[in-house]
Amino acid sequence: MRTIMKISCLLMITALLTLMATVPVNGEENNKKILDGVYVDSIALGGKTETEARALVSEYVAELENKNITLLATGDNTVSITPADVGFSWSNPEIIGEAAAWGRKGNVIQRYKALKDLENKDQIFEIEFTLDTALIADIIAEQCAVFNMPAVDATMTRTEGVISVTEGRAGYVIDTSVSVDVIYDYLQNEWNKEDCSIELAVIEEEPRGSEEELSQLTDVLGTFTTDFSTSNRSRSANVINGCELISGSLVYPEEEFTTYAAVLPFTEDNGYFMAASYLNGQVVDSLGGGICQVSTTLYNAVLLAELEVTERHNHSMIVTYVDRSADAAIAESSGKDFKFINNLDHPIYIEGVTTPEKTITFTIYGIEDRPAGRTVEYISEILERREPESEAVYPNAGQPVGYISIQSAHVGYRARLWKVVKENGVEVSREEVNSSSYMASPRSATVGIATDNPVVLEQITAAIATNNIDHIAAVAAALQAQLPPPAPPEIPPAAPVEGQPAAPAEGQPAAPAEGQPTAPAEG
Repeated sequence: MRTIMKISCLLMITALLTLMATVPVNGEENNKKILDGVYVDSIALGGKTETEARALVSEYVAELENKNITLLATGDNTVSITPADVGFSWSNPEIIGEAAAWGRKGNVIQRYKALKDLENKDQIFEIEFTLDTALIADIIAEQCAVFNMPAVDATMTRTEGVISVTEGRAGYVIDTSVSVDVIYDYLQNEWNKEDCSIELAVIEEEPRGSEEELSQLTDVLGTFTTDFSTSNRSRSANVINGCELISGSLVYPEEEFTTYAAVLPFTEDNGYFMAASYLNGQVVDSLGGGICQVSTTLYNAVLLAELEVTERHNHSMIVTYVDRSADAAIAESSGKDFKFINNLDHPIYIEGVTTPEKTITFTIYGIEDRPAGRTVEYISEILERREPESEAVYPNAGQPVGYISIQSAHVGYRARLWKVVKENGVEVSREEVNSSSYMASPRSATVGIATDNPVVLEQITAAIATNNIDHIAAVAAALQAQLPPPAPPEIPPAAPVEGQPAAPAEGQPAAPAEGQPTAPAEG
């Protein structure tokens, strides 16, 4: 037995001595070669120096960055990208040093074991890399989402009480969040580092509405009418055009309707004309002037239907086609909009109608589920009235002497609107809907002062200095007729007139010619 043990020990010592003889000593050129059987991914590094191995693997990584990845989007559409497009980055370059040191570290026994292991199994170091999920999301949004086919909701029209329904269509859209995870997980865990295809996560969208549901939208939830018979031809055309652009709108539950978006753009091609609107306490001509009467009429119908108003603004000055605080201004210059959400369980349909007698009516149709005997009324309360204190005169060098455009004064107000609910004629609730503040605006005049005659200029300038519009108008008329100007009055009169902005005569500018807006300030 002792003899056998001695022989075994001698054999082990001999093997170790042999190993020590065959394993190169650090510092010798041969020791810098990587052992056979050491790989990075599928790249054999045996016989390579660490520098050679790093160059070889770096070249391999560069090839990986340019592999083709085909993203399968909706409708058999595809988008081709590379790993470099999504921020592919080699994250563990230290494996080259580990590969070069394999079988050369540790004591003699450890190195011997590493060598014996290589005889039976290759040592493979795997490349690890990172990806930028933000870049993946950008690619999906910018290149893949263009192939989305959103669902098309059912639509309806109502003509003389007859409802016609057009069925909707299912849609298919990419789920960006899920698709980012799909791409990331595939490249990190399943990718064989060859060209590949990845199917994106696609959601099927069902269209809203059906013929059965829409055909039931016959109940009047709210209707309201205003009069624009005092409007000139251009303003009337704008009211009619805005009404037509909104009429036929179908608003589904939880959907928000924006009046501003429905009536845009304020251009001649979209049916608008220059007409009076408010800007900085003045009445000015702008494309779409009068559109606020459209939004105001719709606002009151929405209130009566008890839909959820999410944005509403009062005019800067009062209007006369509704009570104080019952108006809703929209304006391109200031971004004012009238918005509401359909907070009901069913869709609503908006019908707009104008008449030859110049009235505009909006009616909101739906399915009435409010109790019978329940009524809603809106009451305007004036809290404060402010009279304009003086008159305002604006000399205009762009108009000749004799020209004068006069605008009426506007009384200022503070007001609020109350919602009063009654059941079987008995009031059960009263709540404030909104509060509004309207600025006071003085009676004003734009006066032409362009002339080559210094005497005439002096006379019109002297008249303007009185700040008396009636006197200025008399002087302007006299100078235009080449008559002696009248003497100025001792006490300038002031006669503020409350009401809707005075519409200019056909073809006459309603405000200073300089700086006129091209879209409604407040329609």
